[in-house]
Amino acid sequence: MGRALLFIFSLVSVSIATSAHATTAKLDPNNIQTASVSTYVTDLKSGKTLYKKNQNVVMPLASITKLMTAMVTLDAKLPLDEKITFKPIDKKRMYNGYTRIRMESRLSRGETIHIALMSSENLAAAALAGNYPSGYDAFIKAMNAKAKALGMTNTTFVDSSGLDSKNVSTASDINKMAKAAYKYAKIREYSTTPVHTVYFSKPKYKLGYTNTNVLARGKKWDVEMTKTGYLDIAGHCLTMITKIDGKEILMVMLDAQGKLTPIGDAGRIKKWLQTGNSGKISDSAKNYQQVKLADLKG
Repeated sequence: MGRALLFIFSLVSVSIATSAHATTAKLDPNNIQTASVSTYVTDLKSGKTLYKKNQNVVMPLASITKLMTAMVTLDAKLPLDEKITFKPIDKKRMYNGYTRIRMESRLSRGETIHIALMSSENLAAAALAGNYPSGYDAFIKAMNAKAKALGMTNTTFVDSSGLDSKNVSTASDINKMAKAAYKYAKIREYSTTPVHTVYFSKPKYKLGYTNTNVLARGKKWDVEMTKTGYLDIAGHCLTMITKIDGKEILMVMLDAQGKLTPIGDAGRIKKWLQTGNSGKISDSAKNYQQVKLADLKG
């Protein structure tokens, strides 16, 4: 009886090992297509790059910038419960873009980071830099110094919100930034909140915010960190860390044509990891990539 059980256990072990080997063997880069111009996929635990496409092409990173904004703010060890004031100069620094936040109202620094990450509030990102002890310009210098320290050799920051198209990076560099940001518990917490209400003072009012990544709002994905971005010139961008079959997978998708295209790419990457084949992208997505790559490299 003992020998029989040992034999059965051996067969099961061989079967599991064979299955694991088969899963690894399925990950052929020729069997994955993504609609984003640039893509980078990493297994965080092993550090292995699973897939990369146009990973070193320099392009605007839009609001993915705010991951660096959050890191620089948290690195400064400033009190998260300290109230900061939203001023007209902050609005000017985000190019007088739309915001629901009232001028001269106040919010804690922690909550300001929260809405900058989860809902990509541009005024919040500008105010975080404006309330840096050494001033706004010093904050931008700190962003670039942090990028350099992380080995982000093709990255430049000129503002804290990502609204300026001169904020540029590559999928390879953003992969490094996302790995670093993932080590901050507050960034993981703030960036993945589905919905959140914040309470301002002077005057007193409240605003509701929603996560800009629809996958973080649902229950089908285990999203552990995320940041979206969008500019006309940058297209739709997304970086996130999610668990797929127990593995922590870091995805970077830059410059997609449609709002939901990075979400579609995340689904294609997941399908490729699980089955070995992502499925195809549309001809319009292929044409979009060709045109954008020509512009970026030209």
